Amino acid sequence: MENNLEKVKRITIVGGPGTGKTTLAKKLGKIFDLPVIHIDAINYKPNWEEVGRENRDKLILEKIKDEEWIIDGNYSATLKERIEKSDLIIWLDYSSFDIIKGVFGRYIKNFHKEKQEIPGCKERIDWKFFKYVVTYRKRDRNKIVEKIKNASDDKVYIFKNRKELDKWVENTACNHKILK
Repeated sequence: MENNLEKVKRITIVGGPGTGKTTLAKKLGKIFDLPVIHIDAINYKPNWEEVGRENRDKLILEKIKDEEWIIDGNYSATLKERIEKSDLIIWLDYSSFDIIKGVFGRYIKNFHKEKQEIPGCKERIDWKFFKYVVTYRKRDRNKIVEKIKNASDDKVYIFKNRKELDKWVENTACNHKILK
């Protein structure tokens, strides 16, 4: 797949909370000149009010009909369809320690700041989210494993840490500029 990245038009990014899905989506959006869709922005109205699962899933399924996109977020109810439509699937499969470190690092850095990708929502950690973060690998990681197992191996990139990911992004940016 590395040699065919210039043909990539649809990218799905999944992984635990705090792994950098949103940051990666923004970077890849610039590298590939693709529109970025943050599922959290579809799911939340201002002040973290949820739009409702059925409405959210309907909106996501509408978005994946587009010819070009980068979508970051897990939301397993639509993950199968996103994976099927994707040219590239990036899984940030980090350790529990790295997930917790990422969430708390983001929280400290952005304490009480509005999230750019979710207008009207300020960075926060509440009990429900903290519980999700701490139990993610045990309870939710398997949903990704299950959905991703049928995807073609050549379009699935799995990264185990930020260093590995950053190196790939840097190489991809350099190579993509050369190919253009």
